[in-house]
Amino acid sequence: MVSATAIILGAAVLALVWAAIQFLAISKIPVKSNEGGEADETTGLTSEGGDADATTERLLEIYTAIYEGAESFLKAEYTVCFWFVLVFSAIVLILVSWGTGWDWVRGAFTMVSFVLGAGTSIVSGYLGMKVAVYSNVRTTVSAQKSGWTACFNTAFRAGAVMGFALCGLGILMLYLTMLVYRTHYPQPEEWIYLTECLTGYGLGGSSIAMFGRVGGGIYTKAADVGADLVGKVVHGIPEDDPRNPATIADNVGDNVGDVAGMGSDLFGSFAESTCAALVIGSSVGVSDGWDAMVFPIIVSGVGVAVCLVCSFLATDILPVRKEEHVETALKVQLISTTLLMIPAIFLTAFGFLPTQFALKAVVGETELTIAPWMAASCVIMGTVGGLIIGLITEYFTSHSYRPVREVADACKTGPATNMIYGIALGYKSVIIPVVVLALVIYGSFRLCDMYGVALAAIGFLSNLATGLTIDVYGPVCDNAGGIAEMAELDPAVREKTDALDAAGNTTAAIGKGFAIGSAALVSLALFGAFVTRIRHSSDDALFSDGVNMLEPLTFAFLIIGGMIPFAFAAMTMKSVGFAAMMMVMEVQRQFDERPHLLDANPTERPDYDACIKISTEASLKEMLPPGAMVILTPLLTGILFGVNALSGLLVGALIAAVQLAISMSNSGGAWDNAKKYIEKASPDSDLKGKGSDIHKAAVVGDTVGDPFKDTSGPALNIVMKLMAVLSLVFADTFYAINNGGGLFHMA
Repeated sequence: MVSATAIILGAAVLALVWAAIQFLAISKIPVKSNEGGEADETTGLTSEGGDADATTERLLEIYTAIYEGAESFLKAEYTVCFWFVLVFSAIVLILVSWGTGWDWVRGAFTMVSFVLGAGTSIVSGYLGMKVAVYSNVRTTVSAQKSGWTACFNTAFRAGAVMGFALCGLGILMLYLTMLVYRTHYPQPEEWIYLTECLTGYGLGGSSIAMFGRVGGGIYTKAADVGADLVGKVVHGIPEDDPRNPATIADNVGDNVGDVAGMGSDLFGSFAESTCAALVIGSSVGVSDGWDAMVFPIIVSGVGVAVCLVCSFLATDILPVRKEEHVETALKVQLISTTLLMIPAIFLTAFGFLPTQFALKAVVGETELTIAPWMAASCVIMGTVGGLIIGLITEYFTSHSYRPVREVADACKTGPATNMIYGIALGYKSVIIPVVVLALVIYGSFRLCDMYGVALAAIGFLSNLATGLTIDVYGPVCDNAGGIAEMAELDPAVREKTDALDAAGNTTAAIGKGFAIGSAALVSLALFGAFVTRIRHSSDDALFSDGVNMLEPLTFAFLIIGGMIPFAFAAMTMKSVGFAAMMMVMEVQRQFDERPHLLDANPTERPDYDACIKISTEASLKEMLPPGAMVILTPLLTGILFGVNALSGLLVGALIAAVQLAISMSNSGGAWDNAKKYIEKASPDSDLKGKGSDIHKAAVVGDTVGDPFKDTSGPALNIVMKLMAVLSLVFADTFYAINNGGGLFHMA
C-alpha cells in the first residue's frame, strides 16, 4: 500500500507542476494588439498595419503601470509584515517557552512554524499578484480574437496557477515541517507536542492574511470608490476611462486585494483547519500510527488531484463557446469537484484509517470508537455544505435570480430604496447558510466529537484549488476589461470582458461564501483544539466538563466577543471612507487644474502615480489599528482575565462575525450585480440602462457595497480565525498564569 507520505508529497509536487504548466500556457500569448489587421487563427496576432503597433504600445504601458503599482504596494506592505514577523516571533518564542515550563525546544519549534506560515502566506500572495498582473493584459489580447474560448481559458488558467501553486506550497511546507519535527518527537506519545508546535504555522498564515486582506481591501476600495464618485457620478465618464486619474490605482487594487489578499486568507484557512484537526486527533497516532493521524492532510492531497481532473472540463472537454456558457463552466467546476470528492473521501478513509480507532472526547472522559465511514461522513458534510452555501450565495448575488433584480427595481425610486433593499437582502441571505453550518456542526460533532467538526472544515476546503481558481478568475477579467477601456480598444472587446467579469463577480461571491463558511468551522475547530490543549496542560483540572457559558466572567466576555466584529467592521469601513475622501479630492484637483483631461480626446495623461501613492500610504497606515485590535484582544484577555474569559470572547466573536460577514459580502455583491444588470438594459426598457438616473442610483449602492464585499466582509473571516488560532498557540502560556485564572484572577 502507498504510504501517506508518498501521497501527500506527490500531491504537493503535482500541484506545483500543474501550476507551472498553466503558467507556460499563458506565457505563450504575446502582448500584441490585434487591432488594425487580420487575426491569425493560430496565434491570435495580426499582421502589421493599422493602429496595432500604437495600441500594443499602449497595452504595454498600462500593463507596466499596473505591475509597478502592485509591486510597490506589496513591497511596502510586506516590509511592514517582515518587521511584525520579526517582533512577534520573539514574543512567540518567549511566551510559549515560558508557558511550557521553559521548554525552549517547543518554543523554538512553534516560532519556526510561525515564521514558515507567515513566509508561505507572503509567497502565496505575491505569486498570485504576479500571475494575475501577467495574465490580465493577455486576457485582453485574447478577447480580441473571435469566440470566447481563448479569453476564458487565459483567465481560468491564471486562476489555476494561483490555486494549485498555493495548495502545493501549503501542503509541502506543512508536511515537511512535520517530518522535521518528528525527528525530535519520534514516539507516538510525543506527537501531541509536535502538533501543538505546528499551530504556529496557522498563526503565521493568518497574521499575514490579516494585513493582506485589510491593507489590500482598503487600497482597492479607496481607489474604486474615489474613481466612481468623481468619475461616474460627478462627471459621467465610464468606468476605467483613461481620463480618470484613479483608474490605474483601481486596477492595481484588484490584484493586491482580491488576489493577494484572498490567497493569503484561504491559505490561512487551510493551515488552521489542518492544525486544529491534528491537535484534536493527535491521540489517533498513539494507537493507530502516523498515516492515520495525518488523514486530514491526505484529504487535502486527494483534493488537489480531483480539482486537476475537473479543470479539464472547463478548458478542454466542455470549452466555453458562447457568453451563456461562461457562468455554467465555472459553476460546473464547483459541482463536479464536490461530487467527485465524495467517493474519493470514502476511498481515502477506508484506505488510511483503521477499521476502528479510539479518540478521546474533547468534553468529558468518554473514549469514542470511530469507524472510517464516520470520519468520511464528517468530511463529506463539510464538502457538500460548502457547495450548498456557495449556491445559496449565488442565488442572492447573481442578477440571473430574483433577489438582485428586486434590488435593481428598487433603484427606480432612487439610491435610498436601493440601499434599503440591498441591506435587507444581505440580512436575509444569512438564514440558510447559518442553518447549513449548524446542521454540519451538529452532524459532524455527533459522529466524531470536535474532531468531526475539524474534519468538516477540511471538507469545506477539500476543493480549495478550484475555489481559488474561480476567485482569481474574477479580478483577472475585471482588470482585462479595465485595460481594454484604458487602451481604447474596440467596444466589443470591453463587452466580452464585461461578460466574463459578470460571471466572475458571481463566482467571487460564491468564493466568499465558501471562505466565510470554512472560517466558521475552522474557528470552532480551533476553539475545540484550544479546549483540548488546556485540558492537557491542566491534567483535566479545567474544561473536563466543557466550557460553562453561564459563568459570570465567561458570559460577560461572550457579549464583548460579539462586539469585536462590529468594531472591526467600523474601523475598516471608516478607513476606506477616509482614504476614498483623499482620493476624491486628488482626482477633482486634477480635473480642476487640468480641465482638458475631460475632453473626448485629451492630449495629456492624468497623474496616475499620485493616486497610487494615496492608496498605498492610506492602506498601510489604516491597516494597523484593526490588525492590532484582533491580535491584542485575545492575547490581553487570556493574560489578564484567564481562559474562561477568553473562551467567552472566542465564542461571541465567532457567532457575530460569521453572520455579519455573510450579510456584508452578499449585500455588496448584490449591489454590484444590480448595477451591471441595469447597465445591460436598453434605454427604452423599464430600467433605462447606462447613464440614466436609475443607473446613477445603482452606482451609489455599488459604491457603498464595495467596502462591504471587498474589505470588511471578507476580512471578518480572519477575525474569527486569527483570534482562535492565537489563543490555541498561547494556550499553555495562559494556563501558566494563575492556573488559567489570569493576572486579575477573577472568578
